[in-house]
Amino acid sequence: MEMWDIYDNRKQRTGRTMKRNDWHLKEGEYHLTVLGVIMRPDGKFLITKRVMTKAWAPGWWEVSGGAVMAGEESLDAVIREVYEETGLDVSGCQDSYLFTYHRENPGEGDNYFVDVYRFVLDFQESDVHLQEEEATGFMLAERAQIEALAKQGIFLHYDSIKQAFFVENEA
Repeated sequence: MEMWDIYDNRKQRTGRTMKRNDWHLKEGEYHLTVLGVIMRPDGKFLITKRVMTKAWAPGWWEVSGGAVMAGEESLDAVIREVYEETGLDVSGCQDSYLFTYHRENPGEGDNYFVDVYRFVLDFQESDVHLQEEEATGFMLAERAQIEALAKQGIFLHYDSIKQAFFVENEA
């Protein structure tokens, strides 16, 4: 059974855990998830299309990510999630934590922090091996293509993570 740590409003572990997707978090309690934005040196980003069997946002585009397991560190979780979902090993990339955002869902018991990372990795399309339970396809997209998908309302979390698609030397 997959277990997640429960965090307080300062993103500190409380010492308690919860079962995966057991949405009974109280006000001020959170679980932790991660997102890994993968960028090639040519400035294109790897995005994946969610399978149609997903309960939430089926067929939408996203970046790799998922829950941090109990006792697991955020960086280890994002490296694991990226590898599980894409077959790409970002463990040798420079630690690229960008920022954290959080969501509170009063009455739903699903409050969470999201640690967002960006990894620069030189890879070919043939290196990508999707986890069939998670994704039905992928694209190497330029930022403008991602923005267009977001405008169509089919890019998951875009408003919360859009700054991850901007590179420092861009205007």
